[in-house]
Amino acid sequence: MPTAAVYDMQNKKVGDLELSEEIFNVEMNAGLVHQAVVMQLASRRLGTHSTKTRAMVRGGGRKPWRQKGTGRARAGSRRSPLWRGGGTVFGPHPRSYAFSMPRKQRRLALKCVLTDKVKSGNLIVLDSLDFDAPKTKKFVEFQKAFGVDDKKGLFITAELIENVMRSANNLRNAVTISALELNVYDILNSEKLFITKDAVAKIEEVYV
Repeated sequence: MPTAAVYDMQNKKVGDLELSEEIFNVEMNAGLVHQAVVMQLASRRLGTHSTKTRAMVRGGGRKPWRQKGTGRARAGSRRSPLWRGGGTVFGPHPRSYAFSMPRKQRRLALKCVLTDKVKSGNLIVLDSLDFDAPKTKKFVEFQKAFGVDDKKGLFITAELIENVMRSANNLRNAVTISALELNVYDILNSEKLFITKDAVAKIEEVYV
Protein backbone atom coordinates (compact mmCIF):
# COMPACT_ATOMS: atom_id res chain seq x y z
CA MET A 1 0.00 0.00 0.00
CA PRO A 2 1.49 3.40 -0.99
CA THR A 3 2.28 5.81 1.83
CA ALA A 4 2.68 9.59 1.69
CA ALA A 5 4.22 11.96 4.21
CA VAL A 6 1.86 14.58 5.63
CA TYR A 7 3.11 18.17 5.98
CA ASP A 8 1.77 21.30 7.58
CA MET A 9 1.69 24.64 5.75
CA GLN A 10 5.25 25.44 6.89
CA ASN A 11 6.60 22.31 5.18
CA LYS A 12 7.16 20.42 8.43
CA LYS A 13 6.35 16.72 8.48
CA VAL A 14 3.56 15.90 10.91
CA GLY A 15 2.89 12.26 10.06
CA ASP A 16 2.24 9.65 7.38
CA LEU A 17 -0.87 8.66 5.47
CA GLU A 18 -1.67 5.35 3.82
CA LEU A 19 -3.17 5.81 0.36
CA SER A 20 -5.69 3.50 -1.29
CA GLU A 21 -4.20 0.89 -3.63
CA GLU A 22 -7.25 1.15 -5.89
CA ILE A 23 -6.67 4.84 -6.60
CA PHE A 24 -3.01 5.67 -6.04
CA ASN A 25 -1.37 2.46 -7.26
CA VAL A 26 -2.87 1.40 -10.59
CA GLU A 27 -1.22 0.46 -13.87
CA MET A 28 -0.74 3.37 -16.28
CA ASN A 29 -2.93 3.38 -19.40
CA ALA A 30 -1.56 6.22 -21.55
CA GLY A 31 -4.15 5.76 -24.30
CA LEU A 32 -7.02 6.15 -21.86
CA VAL A 33 -5.44 9.23 -20.26
CA HIS A 34 -4.99 10.82 -23.70
CA GLN A 35 -8.62 10.14 -24.58
CA ALA A 36 -9.77 11.71 -21.31
CA VAL A 37 -7.74 14.87 -22.00
CA VAL A 38 -9.07 15.14 -25.56
CA MET A 39 -12.63 14.71 -24.25
CA GLN A 40 -12.15 17.44 -21.65
CA LEU A 41 -10.60 19.93 -24.08
CA ALA A 42 -13.20 19.15 -26.76
CA SER A 43 -16.02 19.98 -24.34
CA ARG A 44 -14.46 23.43 -23.78
CA ARG A 45 -14.61 24.36 -27.47
CA LEU A 46 -17.33 26.88 -28.23
CA GLY A 47 -18.03 25.63 -31.75
CA THR A 48 -19.50 28.98 -32.77
CA HIS A 49 -17.71 29.13 -36.13
CA SER A 50 -20.06 29.68 -39.07
CA THR A 51 -20.05 30.23 -42.84
CA LYS A 52 -22.83 30.97 -45.31
CA THR A 53 -23.93 28.58 -48.02
CA ARG A 54 -25.20 29.87 -51.39
CA ALA A 55 -28.72 29.81 -49.94
CA MET A 56 -27.71 32.23 -47.17
CA VAL A 57 -25.69 34.91 -48.99
CA ARG A 58 -27.35 38.01 -50.33
CA GLY A 59 -28.29 38.56 -53.99
CA GLY A 60 -28.43 36.23 -56.96
CA GLY A 61 -32.10 36.42 -57.70
CA ARG A 62 -31.59 37.06 -61.39
CA LYS A 63 -29.53 35.17 -63.95
CA PRO A 64 -26.39 37.35 -64.53
CA TRP A 65 -26.57 37.08 -68.34
CA ARG A 66 -28.35 35.03 -70.98
CA GLN A 67 -27.45 31.41 -71.43
CA LYS A 68 -26.04 31.58 -74.95
CA GLY A 69 -24.37 33.99 -77.31
CA THR A 70 -22.21 36.06 -74.96
CA GLY A 71 -19.02 34.01 -75.26
CA ARG A 72 -18.86 33.64 -71.51
CA ALA A 73 -19.42 30.58 -69.36
CA ARG A 74 -22.93 29.73 -68.26
CA ALA A 75 -23.99 31.39 -65.01
CA GLY A 76 -27.24 31.03 -63.16
CA SER A 77 -26.61 32.96 -59.94
CA ARG A 78 -24.23 35.44 -58.41
CA ARG A 79 -24.35 33.36 -55.23
CA SER A 80 -22.37 30.52 -56.82
CA PRO A 81 -19.35 29.38 -54.74
CA LEU A 82 -17.22 30.09 -57.82
CA TRP A 83 -17.97 33.79 -57.60
CA ARG A 84 -16.49 36.35 -55.25
CA GLY A 85 -19.08 37.00 -52.54
CA GLY A 86 -20.76 33.68 -53.22
CA GLY A 87 -21.54 30.91 -50.77
CA THR A 88 -18.98 28.61 -49.14
CA VAL A 89 -18.90 24.92 -49.96
CA PHE A 90 -18.64 22.53 -46.99
CA GLY A 91 -17.74 25.38 -44.62
CA PRO A 92 -17.95 25.04 -40.83
CA HIS A 93 -21.25 25.57 -39.03
CA PRO A 94 -22.03 25.89 -35.30
CA ARG A 95 -21.78 22.53 -33.55
CA SER A 96 -20.73 20.89 -30.32
CA TYR A 97 -17.41 19.05 -30.18
CA ALA A 98 -18.25 17.36 -26.89
CA PHE A 99 -18.21 13.58 -26.60
CA SER A 100 -18.37 11.27 -23.63
CA MET A 101 -16.44 8.32 -22.26
CA PRO A 102 -17.79 5.48 -20.15
CA ARG A 103 -17.73 6.31 -16.45
CA LYS A 104 -15.33 3.47 -15.61
CA GLN A 105 -12.85 4.68 -18.23
CA ARG A 106 -12.99 8.28 -16.95
CA ARG A 107 -12.33 7.13 -13.42
CA LEU A 108 -9.50 4.82 -14.46
CA ALA A 109 -7.81 7.67 -16.35
CA LEU A 110 -8.04 9.82 -13.21
CA LYS A 111 -6.53 7.05 -11.09
CA CYS A 112 -3.68 6.65 -13.62
CA VAL A 113 -2.59 10.28 -13.37
CA LEU A 114 -2.92 10.29 -9.56
CA THR A 115 -0.72 7.20 -9.41
CA ASP A 116 1.83 8.88 -11.67
CA LYS A 117 2.02 11.89 -9.34
CA VAL A 118 2.62 9.60 -6.36
CA LYS A 119 5.32 7.57 -8.11
CA SER A 120 7.11 10.67 -9.41
CA GLY A 121 7.12 12.26 -5.96
CA ASN A 122 5.01 15.21 -7.09
CA LEU A 123 2.05 14.58 -4.78
CA ILE A 124 2.23 16.40 -1.45
CA VAL A 125 -0.32 15.69 1.27
CA LEU A 126 -1.17 18.59 3.59
CA ASP A 127 -2.57 18.30 7.09
CA SER A 128 -4.80 21.29 6.26
CA LEU A 129 -4.95 24.30 3.95
CA ASP A 130 -6.70 27.50 4.97
CA PHE A 131 -6.02 31.16 5.68
CA ASP A 132 -7.49 33.61 8.17
CA ALA A 133 -8.25 36.03 5.32
CA PRO A 134 -7.88 36.02 1.52
CA LYS A 135 -4.31 37.29 1.05
CA THR A 136 -2.22 36.55 -2.04
CA LYS A 137 0.94 37.35 -0.06
CA LYS A 138 0.19 34.54 2.42
CA PHE A 139 -0.39 32.08 -0.40
CA VAL A 140 2.96 33.02 -1.98
CA GLU A 141 4.68 32.51 1.39
CA PHE A 142 3.07 29.08 1.60
CA GLN A 143 4.35 28.25 -1.91
CA LYS A 144 7.85 29.45 -1.06
CA ALA A 145 7.91 27.20 2.02
CA PHE A 146 7.65 24.25 -0.36
CA GLY A 147 9.86 25.83 -3.04
CA VAL A 148 7.11 25.80 -5.67
CA ASP A 149 6.47 29.54 -6.11
CA ASP A 150 7.86 29.29 -9.66
CA LYS A 151 6.09 26.03 -10.57
CA LYS A 152 2.56 25.19 -11.61
CA GLY A 153 0.66 23.85 -8.65
CA LEU A 154 -2.77 22.27 -8.24
CA PHE A 155 -4.25 22.69 -4.75
CA ILE A 156 -7.07 20.34 -3.81
CA THR A 157 -9.28 20.67 -0.74
CA ALA A 158 -12.26 18.56 0.33
CA GLU A 159 -14.61 21.51 -0.19
CA LEU A 160 -13.87 24.74 -2.00
CA ILE A 161 -12.54 27.15 0.66
CA GLU A 162 -13.19 30.79 -0.24
CA ASN A 163 -10.09 32.20 1.50
CA VAL A 164 -7.83 29.73 -0.32
CA MET A 165 -9.52 30.26 -3.66
CA ARG A 166 -9.41 34.07 -3.44
CA SER A 167 -5.80 34.04 -2.21
CA ALA A 168 -4.71 32.09 -5.29
CA ASN A 169 -6.89 33.89 -7.84
CA ASN A 170 -4.21 36.40 -8.83
CA LEU A 171 -1.49 33.78 -9.25
CA ARG A 172 -0.91 32.38 -12.74
CA ASN A 173 0.79 29.22 -11.48
CA ALA A 174 -1.81 28.19 -8.87
CA VAL A 175 -5.15 26.46 -9.43
CA THR A 176 -7.50 25.58 -6.57
CA ILE A 177 -10.29 23.03 -6.88
CA SER A 178 -12.37 20.83 -4.61
CA ALA A 179 -12.05 17.04 -4.47
CA LEU A 180 -15.25 16.61 -6.47
CA GLU A 181 -13.88 18.83 -9.26
CA LEU A 182 -10.84 16.59 -9.75
CA ASN A 183 -10.01 16.08 -13.43
CA VAL A 184 -7.28 14.59 -15.61
CA TYR A 185 -6.29 17.75 -17.47
CA ASP A 186 -5.66 19.91 -14.38
CA ILE A 187 -3.57 17.15 -12.79
CA LEU A 188 -1.43 16.70 -15.90
CA ASN A 189 -1.10 20.46 -16.35
CA SER A 190 0.44 20.87 -12.89
CA GLU A 191 3.99 20.15 -11.80
CA LYS A 192 3.10 19.70 -8.13
CA LEU A 193 -0.14 18.35 -6.69
CA PHE A 194 -1.07 19.52 -3.18
CA ILE A 195 -3.94 17.69 -1.54
CA THR A 196 -5.30 17.87 2.00
CA LYS A 197 -5.94 14.79 4.15
CA ASP A 198 -9.67 15.52 4.06
CA ALA A 199 -9.58 15.68 0.26
CA VAL A 200 -7.80 12.30 0.10
CA ALA A 201 -10.54 10.80 2.27
CA LYS A 202 -13.20 12.38 0.04
CA ILE A 203 -11.58 11.02 -3.13
CA GLU A 204 -11.26 7.55 -1.66
CA GLU A 205 -14.89 7.68 -0.52
CA VAL A 206 -16.08 8.57 -4.04
CA TYR A 207 -13.75 6.57 -6.30
CA VAL A 208 -13.07 3.32 -4.43
